[in-house]
Amino acid sequence: MPTLYVENVPEDLYTALRDRARANKTSISAEVLTLLAENVPTAAELRRRKDLFDRIRQLRTKRPPSPKFIRSAEDLIREDRER
Repeated sequence: MPTLYVENVPEDLYTALRDRARANKTSISAEVLTLLAENVPTAAELRRRKDLFDRIRQLRTKRPPSPKFIRSAEDLIREDRER
């Protein structure tokens, strides 16, 4: 497994990261890995997203079946009042 070293981390960012790790009861390294996993998509995740967007695009282009006759709102209200 590769190792990642980060230099010149601003003090306020490091403090926020350390506080977050303490709140989650993890090490700073574990917190960094969690944040990277949540925010940096892998190639597989990017493919999954693309497939999802393609599927949504396909669904949007399909026209829903429409009835041959759509009753007006006035007719529907009138029918309801006459019950």
